[in-house]
Amino acid sequence: MHVLYEEDGEIKVGSVLASAPASYQLESPHGRRTKVKASNVVLSFDAPAPAELLVRAQEFAAGLDTDFLWQCCGPADFGFAQLARDYVGHEPTAVQAAGVLLKLHAAPMYFYRRGKGRFQAATEQTLKLALAGLEKKRRQQEQIGEWAEALGRGEFPPELRERRAELLYAPDRNRPETKALEAACRASGLSVARLLERCGEMGDTQAYHLERFLFEFFPAGTRFPPHALPEIGRELAVAAAEAYSIDDGGTTEIDDAFSLSPLDAGGWRLGIHIAAPALGFAPGSELDTIARERLSTVYFPGRKITMLPEDATAGLSLDAGTERPVVSIYFDVSPQDYALREGFSKLERVRIAANLRHENYAALSDTLPKGLRAGLAHETELEVLWRIALALERKRGKPSVPAGSTDYTFRVENDRVSIEPRLRGAPLDQLVSELMILANTSWGELLAERNVAAIYRTQAGGKVRMSVHPEPHEGLGVACYAWMSSPLRRYVDLVNQWQLVASLAGDRPPFTRSSEALLSALRAFEVVYARYDEFQRQMEQYWCLRWLLQEQLKGVDGSVLRENLIRVDRLPLTVRVPSLPDLSAGTRVRLEVSAIDLLERGLALTYRETLDAAPLPPEADDTALRDPP
Repeated sequence: MHVLYEEDGEIKVGSVLASAPASYQLESPHGRRTKVKASNVVLSFDAPAPAELLVRAQEFAAGLDTDFLWQCCGPADFGFAQLARDYVGHEPTAVQAAGVLLKLHAAPMYFYRRGKGRFQAATEQTLKLALAGLEKKRRQQEQIGEWAEALGRGEFPPELRERRAELLYAPDRNRPETKALEAACRASGLSVARLLERCGEMGDTQAYHLERFLFEFFPAGTRFPPHALPEIGRELAVAAAEAYSIDDGGTTEIDDAFSLSPLDAGGWRLGIHIAAPALGFAPGSELDTIARERLSTVYFPGRKITMLPEDATAGLSLDAGTERPVVSIYFDVSPQDYALREGFSKLERVRIAANLRHENYAALSDTLPKGLRAGLAHETELEVLWRIALALERKRGKPSVPAGSTDYTFRVENDRVSIEPRLRGAPLDQLVSELMILANTSWGELLAERNVAAIYRTQAGGKVRMSVHPEPHEGLGVACYAWMSSPLRRYVDLVNQWQLVASLAGDRPPFTRSSEALLSALRAFEVVYARYDEFQRQMEQYWCLRWLLQEQLKGVDGSVLRENLIRVDRLPLTVRVPSLPDLSAGTRVRLEVSAIDLLERGLALTYRETLDAAPLPPEADDTALRDPP
């Protein structure tokens, strides 16, 4: 005897070797033995052989009309053998019964399964909807095929153009447009970007990289929503001394400035003044919502995306010739060793005498260490501030700026880029960094002493992280360190300033150490700030490649960092060179520019010759610990 049975949703056959009341021991047509529950068996037969039965049943099923069977079966549930009997007009053969079962089993839209070998016809309305869905899917598959073929020919269908950004940066694999694009990519062996490039849809490669970033972080665009302007809600005294800032030429949100006044008893009073947006708007305000969403100003060559609207910072930025609200900290400085006495903080207004720019004071890198004069405005005050910075650095035992390393200034105008190296560790770098570290450390300690919550930067074992606890920062050599010096550009600084302002004014701070607003700001800032920094580096890499093309360079020199990794001279660019021989770190080499890929931000270099061995400058030291003030 043979049986037909259902198992795991499939129709199978087998020859009975042994039987029990609740099960059968079967042998499949391929010789495999298995145990099957008796309840799974739907048909017993003696002939034909099991394998032959399936073949002949499939042939019989192919001649059946599914729609006709659906019309014949009625609304009640039924067994397949009963329907087979009605269809053939007599007791069906095993082949006929099995054929009807296979037909019913293969049409789930027409017939619902109601148990082993039993079915029920779908209602007319349900069947119409199911068939309409099937037809829609068929047409969709045809459309996907047509789109994929067009893409393969180098044509970009208009329907896909409407979703270009989504297809490039965040494709939804359930959408037909994405399925068509993926099919075309598989057929052509190209990436999505390369395929769109071949179709003439990429346009400017710079826009491609920028749009990817904007699609992720600014999907609604970079324009600011309507907002109220800051209002200083308290009377503030005006500081006696005038202040001046020191920044790069492209800085427009000026957060910090310094003042230096001689004391009657000798020495000076040093003032560090930080712009005070915390006095102009409160947590939960429209401007807070904007700042919390952006978390930081985004910098990249040729452009920046500010954290706060320009009209909001216009009355807060420490611009020359203005009188601005600030949070100030003052220290009296000894004239003998430039040591600082205990400081005090206050809320006030300060007159900004000048905005000094690094590029205009580059001569101080040579004159100040030699005790010479360059004839620049405020040169005497800058020398004193630099001496104070040196004393602060010695006290900490850690350099604020790695000596001898290089920063790069990118300027993009009319699609042309200039890249200017600037040696770090210059007097103005030390001056600004040390005074910012001083302010951030002093205010962090102040909040810790008063048990006021703040967000701190900590470093242990080389790893920098954010914390609500005042823990040491090993890289800077300080007991605690809280970012507070850039509240117009970093949200963490703004949050900390709200806490500081409340503490200085004797008010209740808006955040506790366990408040969700504080903790969520910490978590979000850490993630987003790292991504912003990564994007800046990516765009700097892109403009390095553009500069190589612009200057039509066929070869470059560089230094071996390790193995086949090269740092290209006068550019912030490291590249792996597979053809590089085994050379020690610091060896200088000459390389041929083989290919530049702006779409993938790739540079292919080929080794040509060894020039000489030279010590690597500090920026190549992977152990260098850096944390911007």
